[in-house]
Amino acid sequence: MTINLSDRDVVTPLRQQRATRMIFFVAGLGMASWAPLIPFVKNRLNADDATLGLLLFCIAAGAMLMMPFTGRLIARFSYRLIILCCCIALALILPLLLIGTSLGVLAVLLLCFGAANGILDVTMNAQAIVVEQASGEARMSGFHGFYSLGSIAGAGGVSMLLGANLPPIMAAALVAAGVLLLALMAFPQLLRRRHAHRAPQQGVLQALCHRVVLIVAVLCFFIFLIEGAMLDWSAIFMATERGMALHHAGFGFAIYSIAVAIGRLYGDRIINRIGGTKVLTGGGLLAAGALSVLLVSTSVPLALGAIFFIGLGLANIIPLLFTTAGNQPELSADVAIPAVTLVGYSGLLAGPALIGFSAHWVGLSATFVAGVFILLAVALSARQVMARQ
Repeated sequence: MTINLSDRDVVTPLRQQRATRMIFFVAGLGMASWAPLIPFVKNRLNADDATLGLLLFCIAAGAMLMMPFTGRLIARFSYRLIILCCCIALALILPLLLIGTSLGVLAVLLLCFGAANGILDVTMNAQAIVVEQASGEARMSGFHGFYSLGSIAGAGGVSMLLGANLPPIMAAALVAAGVLLLALMAFPQLLRRRHAHRAPQQGVLQALCHRVVLIVAVLCFFIFLIEGAMLDWSAIFMATERGMALHHAGFGFAIYSIAVAIGRLYGDRIINRIGGTKVLTGGGLLAAGALSVLLVSTSVPLALGAIFFIGLGLANIIPLLFTTAGNQPELSADVAIPAVTLVGYSGLLAGPALIGFSAHWVGLSATFVAGVFILLAVALSARQVMARQ
């Protein structure tokens, strides 16, 4: 696959890699910082759970509405300009979420927050494909690892600030300042120009007609669904199915997040050594085996250990799938990445509701069994998917 960059873009490839890592960190930082602030917003507006659910849906809705158009934005402008504008938008909106005067205003702000995040997500992954291709080695897992680190820093940092009795608006303002500072530091080394398009007339729907991109998109849907299950249901599972104390049950997701970060930070080395096909196969099998252990174990420590290995197994699957979609010779990454990201986000959005509905009828453990079969399917499809790069 030939990469056409301007002369200015190939001068400092190592700095471009560092800048890309920094932007992934910023994206994780900005989004995860919102999570500890949600209870304060809920109490301030006196919103019930149903209303809060609709408000939170606005974030996903804003992201999914804008993702199909991101390829056109990249074609017209540049990676660096879009990334900077999205980071500025996130930094400006985050503090405003704490002072929204009504549910309607907050809904609009959350739509814009989600839209900025969605555009940033697609654009930084598309840039990462170009930077990875220029390096000649696997880099995507490391980039996503910095997103995980940003998420840990965002959620943990804001929680610590709030625990020190700092007003929520001040905590949000500090995060916003950090987002702006890091984005401005990365800006000079981000790509000025997109890589050349082979088929600029294509859009998301046309990309999904491409066989490999469609398969990758479907796999992303199910992997995002499983990741969403770990976020939304792991604590409930540990409390209701394994008898863990409710105020400790959240440690399961913390362990999962740490495992994902570790797996991604070391993922590039492993992929460069043994190849993406083996990593995708092994990751699917490891996660499926660990999820099976989680479902049959009665020991809380064993269950927490299983969650750790689920995280390790899942860690590099999404980065590898994104790389595969972006490396299709018939398509530009600027078209393929929005397609698989949009479908993947729909899994993240639909996952909690689907799992809740299934758990109501057949039980949470039985519902999680489906995840084992999904992960086995990912492992079995690895050779076919990775062969088409």
